[in-house]
Amino acid sequence: MRTLQGKSVVITGAASGIGEALAHASGARGARLLLADIDAVGLDRVVSNLRAKGVDCSGQVTDTGNEAAIYALAQAAQTRLGGADVVINNAGVGLMAPIEKLHTSDAQWLMNINFWGVVQGCQAFIPQMRQRPDSVLVNISSIFAMVSIPTQGIYNASKAAVRGFSDALREELRGTGLDVLCVHPGGIKTNIANSARITDVSMVADSDQEMRDNFTKLARTTPQQAAAVILQAIESRKTRVLIGSDARFMDWMFRLFPSHASHWMSRLGQWLRRRNAASSIIASTQKNTL
Repeated sequence: MRTLQGKSVVITGAASGIGEALAHASGARGARLLLADIDAVGLDRVVSNLRAKGVDCSGQVTDTGNEAAIYALAQAAQTRLGGADVVINNAGVGLMAPIEKLHTSDAQWLMNINFWGVVQGCQAFIPQMRQRPDSVLVNISSIFAMVSIPTQGIYNASKAAVRGFSDALREELRGTGLDVLCVHPGGIKTNIANSARITDVSMVADSDQEMRDNFTKLARTTPQQAAAVILQAIESRKTRVLIGSDARFMDWMFRLFPSHASHWMSRLGQWLRRRNAASSIIASTQKNTL
């Protein structure tokens, strides 16, 4: 079993959600932390809270969609920590738009963070991590790397790209002492839906707010639960891990029925939408008759 006690851990997207939960859980295991996020206020809050608990922790405001900023983060890890033992490329954003209405600038924004941020996060840290025995790169993909749904085309593409990239990188690094773990979460209770760029959700919801409400209802796994699964996977040297019963179900469906899984998930989403609409009508009728 790998231990995080005394290890140097770098986490991007650490100001909230899974990243914040990973920071607290890693700190509780005795790790030394360098946290990164574009949200300076949120990052300062997390760093302050961890320091108050006695955790060796520092932060660096970082735009993971900017290559130079990622390399500056790697240099900070070398300077402050003597090098990174664990790098968790967690930062990610959401985008909801049918392909016909997709703005190229929005697609490039998402890919710069969700995909190129992971690629460059690995490239920037590999040289120093090769010098650290028993180190690991952790790349956050998604169950949407396997199953796709309407309005999520570019998000699906970015997470599938992370999956393919991680699999290739793992083979390139095999035998070097530097491992690669690819993580596939299902619905996690984070702010990704609230902060996502939205063009048109009419294929999946009647309004932006309904879409966000539906995400909140369907996301059953907490960031703390997700962090626990990820750290256990790091410690037990796994190369792939699914988070949440929804992710495990969709992965099972994809393995058995790869050509039908996305269609069936879309149909399930349409059924849930109709059911929710009927429930709202019934509730409204009952309220008006009282």
